[in-house]
Amino acid sequence: MNPSVIGVDVLERKIDCDGKLRSHRVLTTTWGFPDWAAMLIGLHPVTYASEHSEVDPKAKLLELKSTNVSLQNFISIDEKLSYSPHPTIENATLLKQEAVVTVRGLSLASRLEQMVTNTISSKASAGREGLELIIKKINEEVRDFKSTAEMLVDDMKNTMENLDFE
Repeated sequence: MNPSVIGVDVLERKIDCDGKLRSHRVLTTTWGFPDWAAMLIGLHPVTYASEHSEVDPKAKLLELKSTNVSLQNFISIDEKLSYSPHPTIENATLLKQEAVVTVRGLSLASRLEQMVTNTISSKASAGREGLELIIKKINEEVRDFKSTAEMLVDDMKNTMENLDFE
């Protein structure tokens, strides 16, 4: 997970009639703004973002759309991420990331937009690495579960073979 995210609250989670998992979450974050920028816009150490996600298991697609809730009078950040099977590389995932950053009513707006855009860009690879780590952990847990299940089945077979039904 992104280290600037310090809390996640699920507001809604449901599976729709098409079998898609839809979630709405609020993310509690800390921004790594320089002190001068934080003072300029009155930034509090903790900010909030709203995230809507959709998991489509049939299409093997994950889409995340997020927007900041805090500081919308000064800055808006609308981000969209989509993960899908790579069209030409088997067993690979294609990540598409889009972000629109708009700063309003502040001097040095273009500088601030560039700082935010650079931060988003630099964290994109960390997000990919985080997802890869989660997938690796899930695969390990599945292997452990399979191994445990196989041992239990073997134990049950041995127990059944040793039972005397007379």
